[in-house]
Amino acid sequence: MKILFAISECVPFAKSGGLADVAGALPKELVRQGIDIRVIMPKYGSIENNLKARMEKKTEYTVEVGWRNQYCGIEELEFQGVSYYFVDNEYYFMREDLYGYFDDGERFAFFNKAVLDSLPHIHFQPDIIHCHDWHTGMIPFLLKMEYKEKEGYQSIQTVFTIHNLLFQGIMPRDSLKELFGLQEKYDHVDYLEFYGCISYLKGAIIAADKITTVSPTYKNEIQTSVYGEKLHELLQSRSNDLEGILNGIDLELYNPERDPFLLKNYSEKDVTNKRVNKLHLQELLGLPIKEKTPLIAMITRLTKQKGIDLVRHVFRELIAEDIQLIILGTGDHEYEHFFQQMEAAYPHKCKAYIEFDEGLAHKVYAGADLFLMPSQFEPCGLGQMIAMRYGAVPIVRETGGLNDTVLSFNEQSGEGNGFTFSQYNAHDMLFTIERALSFYRDEACWRNIVQNAMAMDYSWAQSAIKYKQLYSELVSRSEIHVYK
Repeated sequence: MKILFAISECVPFAKSGGLADVAGALPKELVRQGIDIRVIMPKYGSIENNLKARMEKKTEYTVEVGWRNQYCGIEELEFQGVSYYFVDNEYYFMREDLYGYFDDGERFAFFNKAVLDSLPHIHFQPDIIHCHDWHTGMIPFLLKMEYKEKEGYQSIQTVFTIHNLLFQGIMPRDSLKELFGLQEKYDHVDYLEFYGCISYLKGAIIAADKITTVSPTYKNEIQTSVYGEKLHELLQSRSNDLEGILNGIDLELYNPERDPFLLKNYSEKDVTNKRVNKLHLQELLGLPIKEKTPLIAMITRLTKQKGIDLVRHVFRELIAEDIQLIILGTGDHEYEHFFQQMEAAYPHKCKAYIEFDEGLAHKVYAGADLFLMPSQFEPCGLGQMIAMRYGAVPIVRETGGLNDTVLSFNEQSGEGNGFTFSQYNAHDMLFTIERALSFYRDEACWRNIVQNAMAMDYSWAQSAIKYKQLYSELVSRSEIHVYK
């Protein structure tokens, strides 16, 4: 099978969040399982120069963006066994950040068309184009509505993965003609029209041959009015083509046995050095060095989605406990300011690092006893899986991928790898934290919970098997259709 993996960001080239981690890990695992998979993404100005220097120009052509003819170069780099194509246009992508510009609609309209137009030039005929989130949402739509009659495109199938339904690529209606040169008939509720605008993501839901979400629970949630972001009825209509496949984590990148960021490495078989990392983290961050005091960590975007409102609501009740709290991340100014204020008020109990530092994040995972993730919704979540890998016991709300990965500890059976609560309620969260703290004081019991957490296998191997099966079904279906 030949797969073209179209995505807007990918580790180690460009990252704004978990989407890049998926793109960096899943293709590597699929290559190990015998699939010819290649990744195509924008060539951002922020890509490190040493990586850019290794890229080789493969071809160039022009892309029609409405009435414009824009230059497009394709550069290629093989990295860790995977071939990467980079779409080069300095006007659109030679910028400091990946997203957040007034012309994002035009930038990714260009990228969507560039991906489809690249196929004759790169001499790679994919069986499937696997697209991700709104930035590539128009690829399935354009393929089905505009490219299917072109030579070389008839048999291509598409898979579209929804990583977060909240972000939909909603653009002005005139984008149809202005950016894509599409007919007015597509400005209709049965096609791209979405509450007076158009939605790139809706285009993918309509047109993709298969739609996946990043966890089984999220697949069910987005078909309800609560989580469906006004697309639940459309998703219900595609339910037979909708599948939830849990994301994994890169076990090479997140491995406490060999992690270069840690003061002392450790493993599931011997967690003695986790204590050393905790004491080192306390010293590094200027917290009192207290081995017996439970250290709770949050590594997160500081947004409402991540449940920060709950933490803010009961913060003073929480901090009154015998705990230390570390927050690492950036986000909405009101939350950044709140945690900075709390650090100033409780300097011996709370540390807020309003930045993202990859090395520090690894140190926090290794040093923390508990990992708090009280999300309002969470399509998959990687933080709780990474935390378990490092023996930091998760406390999560039962939503999305958190529900699929964290089993609340049962003191009767000794089963469970964390602690959970169901209602989006601050005091339910606080009660669950207090319950976890009560078990923390029992060393033998806590050791069992930590071992349960570290024993979980959330590698990409299992997820890749499911994607491989999905690809095989699509290719078989396409072959049957062509035969008929």
